[in-house]
Amino acid sequence: MDKIMLNGMKFYGFHGLLPEENKLGQRFQVDTELFLDLTKPGQSDQMDDSIHYGQAYDLVKEIVEGEAKQLLESVADTIAARLLEEFSLLAACTVRVTKPDPPIAGHYDSVAVEIYREREHE
Repeated sequence: MDKIMLNGMKFYGFHGLLPEENKLGQRFQVDTELFLDLTKPGQSDQMDDSIHYGQAYDLVKEIVEGEAKQLLESVADTIAARLLEEFSLLAACTVRVTKPDPPIAGHYDSVAVEIYREREHE
């Protein structure tokens, strides 16, 4: 299946288990893969035949910069559900949410979750 990728989207949010995370906030990075058939937009060159990258970005931004959640899993799941709800052409999506600076002692680059969700067939 074809895909549209939005890579390295960076936001400031207030997600986390610790009260300091909810009060002070921190950086988050989100990567998405939007799975759909790109044959028609590839041939028609019309935006109505595809997913508008800017609208997908705005949706992700609204969620990450919006209501605080405890878990990255919940942030990722909310993004995936809203993408599938908002874009009827979308067959499935992968969402990766990365927290570069979690309050965990140790040496590492980041922590992240990645989920894959498909549209439920009716």
